[in-house]
Amino acid sequence: MKKIVSYSLKVRVGSALFFLSVVGALFASASAVALPLAPKFAAVSLDGKSVASSQFAGKAYIVNYFASWCPPCRSEIPDMVALQTKYGTKGFTFIGVAVNETEPAIRRFISSNKITYPVVMADDQMTNAFGRFVPGGLSAIPTSFVVNASGRVSMVITGARSKEVFEKIIIEAMKTPVTLK
Repeated sequence: MKKIVSYSLKVRVGSALFFLSVVGALFASASAVALPLAPKFAAVSLDGKSVASSQFAGKAYIVNYFASWCPPCRSEIPDMVALQTKYGTKGFTFIGVAVNETEPAIRRFISSNKITYPVVMADDQMTNAFGRFVPGGLSAIPTSFVVNASGRVSMVITGARSKEVFEKIIIEAMKTPVTLK
């Protein structure tokens, strides 16, 4: 009798776990599909290289709007540089978008902070494209847009974040999305 009860309990627990995993996969897939597609963009970085959304197909990236005169922006830059070094070889990148800056000032800032990821000057087209993900538009810096490996905006972050928080976000964004066949 104990063997039958034990077997019956194992079957029920196994069935429940299977059901939960299927439901979890469905919700994970549905939420991944519900995320908006990242806007397409093309720009030239301050080091003269082309930076376009098409270059990052299948890769995670974070578009970070910042300014050299912004204290919270300045506080998170060293962490972003360190994370770029750590995850850049795995296909991840930050893309800095300098707002309300002069080109000479931002070039000095890039050099003094040893920024290795691409930095572009903000323009209306790119700012409006990403600003649509923020109620009322892009009005505060730093603001970061996390684009996951599926090319979808998975998170909008207003305000500075720590290295630890950014690292968790990067790891999650780099994960291969769950798909059902």
